[in-house]
Amino acid sequence: MESDLEIARRAELRPITNVAESIGIESDDLQLHGPSIAKVTWGRLREVDESRRGKLILVTSVNPTPFGEGKTVTTIGLNQGLNRIGKRACCVIREPSMGPVFGIKGGAAGGGHSQVLPMEDINLHFTGDLHAVSMAHNLLSAMLDNHLNKGNTLNIDLESVFWPRVMDMNDRSLRSITVGQGAKVNGPVRTDRFDITAASEVMAILALSKNYADLRMRLGSIIVAADVEGSPVTADDLEAGGAMALLLRTAFLPNLVQTLEGDPAFIHCGPFANIAHGNSSVIADSIALSTCDYVVTEAGFGADMGAEKALQIKAAASGVVPDCIVLNVTVRSMKLHGGAFGDKGSRRPSKEEVAREDVEAVKAGAASNLARHLSNLSRTGLPVVVSINRFGTDTDAELDILRDVATNSGAESVVLFEGHAKGGEGAKDLAEAVASAADSHVENGRPYEPVVPEGDDARSRISKVGLDLYGASSVTISDQAEAALAEIESWGFGNLPVCMAKTQYSFSHKSDMLGSPSGFDLPIREIRLNAGAGFIVAVCGSMMTMPGLPTRPGAAGMDIDENGELFGVFG
Repeated sequence: MESDLEIARRAELRPITNVAESIGIESDDLQLHGPSIAKVTWGRLREVDESRRGKLILVTSVNPTPFGEGKTVTTIGLNQGLNRIGKRACCVIREPSMGPVFGIKGGAAGGGHSQVLPMEDINLHFTGDLHAVSMAHNLLSAMLDNHLNKGNTLNIDLESVFWPRVMDMNDRSLRSITVGQGAKVNGPVRTDRFDITAASEVMAILALSKNYADLRMRLGSIIVAADVEGSPVTADDLEAGGAMALLLRTAFLPNLVQTLEGDPAFIHCGPFANIAHGNSSVIADSIALSTCDYVVTEAGFGADMGAEKALQIKAAASGVVPDCIVLNVTVRSMKLHGGAFGDKGSRRPSKEEVAREDVEAVKAGAASNLARHLSNLSRTGLPVVVSINRFGTDTDAELDILRDVATNSGAESVVLFEGHAKGGEGAKDLAEAVASAADSHVENGRPYEPVVPEGDDARSRISKVGLDLYGASSVTISDQAEAALAEIESWGFGNLPVCMAKTQYSFSHKSDMLGSPSGFDLPIREIRLNAGAGFIVAVCGSMMTMPGLPTRPGAAGMDIDENGELFGVFG
């Protein structure tokens, strides 16, 4: 089969104005970034008809493996499939981060015959949104340190500063740094850190804001430190909120592109689900739902991560709950969780190991990992369709086991998905099942039941997620985290939703605890407040908010030729 890049380069792209017109967005409502990329103008976003709302489909997954399970491919392919069966549909996905692109993951624009285009531009800088987030975040960092150097009239306690710096690249050497060294004019010496841009509170704010006024309010509400009396110091106290909003003025506008088959696709914001809330923007969903009958969006990593946060954090901010959930699963992921490749969830098996039939491992992995994800999702009252993303090495016996386990574990339906190889044609069965489930739910569905009840305090939320969803027997909060939580409660933020930051490879905080672990203690190492975004981050175990590069980064094999053509990238 051709590479993703070869397939993408053969495609004939429609003018983006034609793509927009297909869902009722006029050319005057676009800010063009060339012939194939556009942003939707604020004037058009402001006129969204809230009374007209399509059905929202949330695509999530079992716990991922190092070789990837094709969740973005499923999201894009389902969009294509829905359009192939005559539905007016689009998808909304997240923007790629440079960290994974040049690290281990490669591109994040789908693959095979289920891609969004122009793939090369999307994966490299795109419309500059992530750079704008980095600049807005680091402007606040610079103004904070400048304030400390120019008299500190707000009486900020140097030991209480917790606002970091960010960059959109994996660089473990920046996880802990010292700033202000050298001459006195460089400001006071203090410890600091870098996070990856996807983990920035500014990124979360951009994704969760409903309009410019909401964006401005949230940015100004960011808390960066405490003063010597223990009161919070905000971005507006530092007079930084307005300039930060200015930097994000264009980044706030959703980006419109197209699938390989010419269907509309919105791409906006890029928070990771293992260290942030892991979902695309509220504003992109809003324009998509007002123009299409079915909108397919994805939540990052497994259902214990992105889907849980889509329901607890994003839905709370937007007021929109999905009408159907698609749970993506693969034979090879269940082999891994069933022990076929050893006990390390982060180890990449050889092609020979992946191809070898192992029905018992598939059964063991599905009966534990897949079944628990289905159990967790089913308690919400939302219909769950299981999509088996088929690979060429899958055997009929292995696929039959997946179908049986999924059906017996409460799936609304179980469908074979072949969007990678066949595009929309290979997603038609999934599209039919999803449309039927979503339509039925809207007409006759049970009330949505939040996994974590609204109004619970942070401690209860952490406990509920850790014990009920992850399978822990206890949750231990470190002394440092306890002190931070007590301060957060004293400031009146103790009832915010909680964003759990942990490994994506396991229900637990350890990547080598595969399947459906239970009976473990979940350690909360650190608690961080994202007051502007409206949630608390609970950092579990050894999770880092600045990733590192692998032994041989993907960047090592990338280059351009004498004509500026890329090679060695994106599959």
